[in-house]
Amino acid sequence: MSLGYLERGYLEKDELPPFPSEERLKKRAVAYIECPQPIPCSPCFESCPSNAIEMKNINDPPKVDYEKCTGCMKCIRVCPGLAIFMLRLRDDGMGEVTLQYEFLPWLKKGDRVKLYNRKGEEVGEGVVNWVLPPERNDNTSLVRVEVPAELIFEVRAVKPVR
Repeated sequence: MSLGYLERGYLEKDELPPFPSEERLKKRAVAYIECPQPIPCSPCFESCPSNAIEMKNINDPPKVDYEKCTGCMKCIRVCPGLAIFMLRLRDDGMGEVTLQYEFLPWLKKGDRVKLYNRKGEEVGEGVVNWVLPPERNDNTSLVRVEVPAELIFEVRAVKPVR
């Protein structure tokens, strides 16, 4: 794998793991991990109750077996690198992206947000439809954002619309 992402500061599509299938994304939320660097880190692997995250050794980037993933969110709650996203496609044609959010003021359900891709480019707007408050998650909030279905593989950050 190219290490160009270290110079750019973001991953290009050819550096990403394979995406889950549309069929799998419609069943329930699934973890998607964008962690390419071989560093000693394994909280996601250790926290997964369904053994859906594979690592041959502590330096290997984690890989998700999408069929084993139950969408429990234990991995996203412990990731120190903000590299895990929960993705889901809904029957109404919308998608959902759950991500860690560490900025003040904390987001709340119903907030409108600007959506940003890996490069930091604005790609649209969405609505927060669920929040796990920071006091329930080691001082990091989790937010689930409703987005157009075609953006679930792009949205990686949000900012409140003010």
